[in-house]
Amino acid sequence: QVQLVESGGGLVQPGGSLRLSCVASGITFSVYDGSWYRQAPGKERELVARTMRASAGGVITTVDSVKGRFTASRDNAKYTMYLQMMNLQPEDTAVYYCLISRGGREYWGQGTQVTVSS
Repeated sequence: QVQLVESGGGLVQPGGSLRLSCVASGITFSVYDGSWYRQAPGKERELVARTMRASAGGVITTVDSVKGRFTASRDNAKYTMYLQMMNLQPEDTAVYYCLISRGGREYWGQGTQVTVSS
């Protein structure tokens, strides 16, 4: 059974930092592409960052709205992907989800709440 367990969310003041983790089990993590999405209240889920599997070049990308503040990474040996978030702003408030995918197969984490507020 495939499971993705996220952690690291919470309440942080503007300008603060958080690191999200997503641990995979029941699957060969290294052969899957990893992504981070977020969904703010009343908005659609949006892509935040992507970490491609090594066989696809291992490319890591982030969307423009978080570029320079968020860094995605993965540790295949630990079956874990990370999202380091710095200089958080109120507009970053959302539920953050991890996703692994390949060949039409997708597996989602349960989501972790990030709230940026003073």
